[in-house]
Amino acid sequence: MNAPLNIDHRHLDHLEEEAIFILREVAAGFERPGLLFSSGKDSCVVLRLAEKAFKTRQPDGSYKGKLPFPLVHVDTGHNFPEVIAFRDQLVAESGDRLIIAHMDESIKKGTVRLAYPLESRNGHQTVTLLEAIEEHRFDVLIGGARRDEEKARAKERIFSHRDSFGQWQPKEQRPELWSLFNTRIRPGEHFRAFPISNWTELDVWLYLARENIPLPSLYYKHERQVIRRKGLLVPLTEVTPPEAGEVVETATVRFRTVGDMTCTCPVESMAATATDIVAETLTVTVSERGATRMDDRTSEASMERRKKEGYF
Repeated sequence: MNAPLNIDHRHLDHLEEEAIFILREVAAGFERPGLLFSSGKDSCVVLRLAEKAFKTRQPDGSYKGKLPFPLVHVDTGHNFPEVIAFRDQLVAESGDRLIIAHMDESIKKGTVRLAYPLESRNGHQTVTLLEAIEEHRFDVLIGGARRDEEKARAKERIFSHRDSFGQWQPKEQRPELWSLFNTRIRPGEHFRAFPISNWTELDVWLYLARENIPLPSLYYKHERQVIRRKGLLVPLTEVTPPEAGEVVETATVRFRTVGDMTCTCPVESMAATATDIVAETLTVTVSERGATRMDDRTSEASMERRKKEGYF
């Protein structure tokens, strides 16, 4: 696992150039963009790409300047503490504007109603997101979704049109030939733009290693109390307590993706660095969402249904 990392820089350079081109197309073609930022690895990569597109690199490797759009985080109230702490530190250091859409506010207003207190809030993010789009009048939101993550996301265009209800209609997506994008919208409509659509999980980790991009600590090996449930390791938290008869154990794990605590699970791993994770990723046969997300296991069409309703 500690062997030297052999990175294909030409491949990463091509992906980087494409993503920067897309980000600049967003800035040029829309009036009120926002960058969805969850503090996850994909959004951290997109943020670094945005810094390269719009900021000035300093001799020490940092980036000076301000992004031409704010960061946007939909906070479910059930995020991992490490993720929130990382987000706040990063924003404090960069000086970029952060807009937080709180699901607790949607619950107070009655636009989100939970069936029971510990219900997963992940699927309800759609409501809070659409409320934030309306409040701040975003005409495009930049996201870190990749086509290799899940079947529904494989259908996604780089510039994904959303109707006036925020819904995604797969049969009405626009052609993207020769890197020409039709970004015209009617009042009330908006786009989602995905600069790293063509990246894979391996590409992301190779880029993270090459660029030395910081991530929340839970992406790397650490000891955590978990419960083995339905083939997954469920982290023990106040919102994911053990059920009757379940045994709590301590395991050495890392997270392949981060999200709502009620549906995001770690995997057993000894990977302590991005280089270690590259080696591990070369051997996996299950996508990160398939291996770690409880809510995506409900049915083959669960993600597509949520996307049609306005999900990320």
